[in-house]
Amino acid sequence: MSVLMIVALLGLTGFAVREATKAQEPTAPQSQTATTETGPHDAAGHAGPSNSLPNPDPQLYSAALASAELPPGGDFTVEGAKKWAVVPGTGAPTGGSGVVKYTVEVEEGVQVVGGAAGFASDVDTILRDPRGWIGSGKHNFQRVDSGKPDLRISLTSQMTTRQVCGFQIKYEGSCFSSKDNRVTINVARWVRGAVSYQGALVEYKQYVVNHEVGHGIGYEHRPCQEAGALAPVMMQQSWGVSNDYLAALGTDRVTADGKVCRPNAWPYPTGAR
Repeated sequence: MSVLMIVALLGLTGFAVREATKAQEPTAPQSQTATTETGPHDAAGHAGPSNSLPNPDPQLYSAALASAELPPGGDFTVEGAKKWAVVPGTGAPTGGSGVVKYTVEVEEGVQVVGGAAGFASDVDTILRDPRGWIGSGKHNFQRVDSGKPDLRISLTSQMTTRQVCGFQIKYEGSCFSSKDNRVTINVARWVRGAVSYQGALVEYKQYVVNHEVGHGIGYEHRPCQEAGALAPVMMQQSWGVSNDYLAALGTDRVTADGKVCRPNAWPYPTGAR
């Protein structure tokens, strides 16, 4: 499929949710220090992306880079204090069995529209949505603001994110680090979104929280499964929804096979299973 055809397909399909995307159950706990949304591992001694592909098609590679670029948009915090403050607030458990306690945190110095309370409200709303991980009946989220949480969902500056997540592939991403159970949300992406979401920032925010929390509860990356279908939420959609693009960039678990999916923010986009 040519690049022009891929772009046309993305433009025509849009974001209408017409079918469910089944979430892949975790097969084993992830052992790497950090699992990045846009790359396989962190910079702390783990295998990096294989982006030195032999003679990649120049047109395809150029399109892949354009898909991975940070879109234009509002200003964001480039560098914070590398310390996170817990946003006050608690909630009752929501979902099935297996409670996952989480804090919402913001790196000191990070500024965002709506402030820390707005970010926390967005996270709470996403995790309580029946299209999210609670839709399986296997996950139950509860917000806390003290003690030892299972996940720390942390809005983080651009440069601190690069340090936490690694930056082998030179495009903005977010990640989960098992070292401190931190879900790092890159404020650059939180403010700007991704090319693949075509300006739909609310949907992108839903996606990035669900994707990184998915890593936190044991799910791994997935490629596009069927051309034209909704992308699995564990696809690395910040860089694109084309398997060819992701393979050209050297991301993990993706084979170039011509499949292009539609952007999708949810594990269970039509609701609970």
